[in-house]
Amino acid sequence: MDRELTLMAVHAHPDDEVLGTGGAFARYREEGLRTVLVTCTNGEQGDGPGGVKPGDPGHDERDVSRRRLAELRESAAHLGIGHVELLGYRDSGMDGWDANHASDAFTNIPVQDAARRLAVLMERYRPQVVVTYDENGGYGHPDHIQAHRITLAAAELSGIPDKLYYTAVSRARIAQMFAYAKEQGLDLGDEELPDDFGTPDELITTSLDVSAYADRKRKALQAHASQGDSIFLLNMPEEIQLRAFGEEHFVRRLSRVDAPAQEDDLFAGLR
Repeated sequence: MDRELTLMAVHAHPDDEVLGTGGAFARYREEGLRTVLVTCTNGEQGDGPGGVKPGDPGHDERDVSRRRLAELRESAAHLGIGHVELLGYRDSGMDGWDANHASDAFTNIPVQDAARRLAVLMERYRPQVVVTYDENGGYGHPDHIQAHRITLAAAELSGIPDKLYYTAVSRARIAQMFAYAKEQGLDLGDEELPDDFGTPDELITTSLDVSAYADRKRKALQAHASQGDSIFLLNMPEEIQLRAFGEEHFVRRLSRVDAPAQEDDLFAGLR
């Protein structure tokens, strides 16, 4: 019997599912495909109530985790994600934080140990398409890098995915959005977009039109309100959010099927 067409995305924290893959989740679920989100950590190093930062008095990791996982469930409902799987590892915090040194932090878990757990999920759902971060975790976050490592290892262990992708931020598109925001008179402070921010467009293999699901992405991101200080787009006008959410980009890392060099569908060659 043919395998049910399935998308699996492996993300590091509650809220990571929205920006890079939220539209893909919503689109493919609406097309009748099975969608699976694997979240590796419980987000303990996020902000607490009132914006209390990790390490500050009153920051309660268990409370933060409970709240962020509740937000994750709400976000998944907006995006129509069919299955949410939690690996339950401890959030490592940003690069250079004290939390990096905790023995049970996700970044310090032996890659093969975590990969075996992920491989079990791959064997259960048998996804043809798996998405995660690139080798730099997108922007150097230790947990994103670890998610990249365990996903590649699990894909090799299981031999299941037919296609594997990295999420990408189009360098040209983000520059256009940044310029547009300035043209609209939005106060971006003294921020300047680094020339090397994002993925060079010549490396992008797959661009999804998810404009029909932009509002769902916006609502899913709003579900993660406890992290509003660190989610830049939550503080932007709705028009900017909807413009930003209309496309998602990917770099194809592996394909066992014939697929065009430039795709508009993660399942190209599979249906």
